Amino acid sequence: MKIYVSILLSSLMFFWSCEKNSSSTENNIAYFGGEIINPTTKFLVLEKGEHKTDTIRLDGRNRFLYKIDSLKEGIYTFKHGGEYQSILLEPNDSVLLRLNTLEFDESLVYTGKGAKKNNYFINEFLENEKEEKYILKLCQLEPLEYLKRVDSLKQRRLDNLERFTKKYDVSDLFHKIALANIGFNYNASKEMYPFMHYGNNKGDFLIKLPDDFYSYRETINYNDTFFKHYHNYHKFLRSNFNNISLEAHYKHKGDERFKWSSACFNLDRLHLIDSLVTDESIKDELLYYFTIKYISLSNNPKGNSLILASFSEKTNNEFSKNSMEHYVRALQKLEPGSKLPSIPILDYNNNEYEINSVINKPTIITFWSNGMYSHFKDNYLKIKELTVKYPEVNFITINVDDIGLEKPKQILKDCKFNCDNQYLFKNPEESKKALVIYPVTKTFIINENKEIVRSNANIFSMSFEEQLLGLINN
Repeated sequence: MKIYVSILLSSLMFFWSCEKNSSSTENNIAYFGGEIINPTTKFLVLEKGEHKTDTIRLDGRNRFLYKIDSLKEGIYTFKHGGEYQSILLEPNDSVLLRLNTLEFDESLVYTGKGAKKNNYFINEFLENEKEEKYILKLCQLEPLEYLKRVDSLKQRRLDNLERFTKKYDVSDLFHKIALANIGFNYNASKEMYPFMHYGNNKGDFLIKLPDDFYSYRETINYNDTFFKHYHNYHKFLRSNFNNISLEAHYKHKGDERFKWSSACFNLDRLHLIDSLVTDESIKDELLYYFTIKYISLSNNPKGNSLILASFSEKTNNEFSKNSMEHYVRALQKLEPGSKLPSIPILDYNNNEYEINSVINKPTIITFWSNGMYSHFKDNYLKIKELTVKYPEVNFITINVDDIGLEKPKQILKDCKFNCDNQYLFKNPEESKKALVIYPVTKTFIINENKEIVRSNANIFSMSFEEQLLGLINN
């Protein structure tokens, strides 16, 4: 890798020299390159906002080097397979990455001009992932103690940022994004607190919070055009709308026990999004996210109709409307008592089967994607555990990627997982649409008559084993 980086950097220095000697160049270019280990496709996509910047092909050694002319500085997103990550590009940057798709975020490292700021961001991203688990435990503390702990964590991040900016020469743009990241993450932690705190009466709990617990809300910009395509901004908005919708919900539902599946709560949330967000792309993303999340987990046809009608009334995006309507129609074909559509699947010896033909007793069907590697490993280990506890149940796992047979087979081999009851779709895109595989954690419960019992179970949910016992004892 060191030799490769040296060669690339030498090439970039040559290019820069040519650019500087050209009077027609305004010096607003950047280079983006690197190496992807275990690629799932032969290309990656670089995007800024809603516009696809380009599809960048990998060479025979899974490397690439791409020049960005007329650079618009800011946050870009690069995507490969089902994974993505953000990168900050500014004029004259020459950022080279190296990553392994089996540990996408954890293995990602940058070199070259512009690398330090992006290594800062990826390190902060990984630290936040670890910290979120710790914060979930803190949620059982009383409000003042919770605030004290979370504010202490936030101050530690601010101190880290200050040390970084003193050590390195950073731009105002970097500082703006870094500060916003810290704010988005810790304000989201405060928004999720009532949901994670023990107890069912969330209304009473909200009332007892200190008056200044959410004082930062006065500064929220629900229509931030700079961050409108930024993951951390949307993550914060989702947490915020969950919480303010809870507050609105309890104003007319009193001390009723809170349920995520309440159509009333979800209608309140869509109404608040519509009333507070005027930017069309931000509004559409939030409306779509919460609508599809509700419908994908719902077993309430009436609630689905109400939510779909509210969504269609509030969004102006015709593609989103059509997509959601198609999603609902596909779900209706997977209602309890129905059979799975006829879908061809392959085992890892390339033998073809019709999906219903491999179901001969109570069966659980789960899915995995190379783009969600942690879920893949957790899913396999969970099935291994359940197979021992429930030998009368058949557990089938299907890879959903369109990457051929050898790649997922190699992943199983590398993890020392066997291929028993492991399949992949012959026609991935058609099959995913027919089975409405969103999210990939979706689990089908099928009875011995090959009839669907549940099409939206989750093997990791607390109620799953109860559902499994119901399947066996029916």
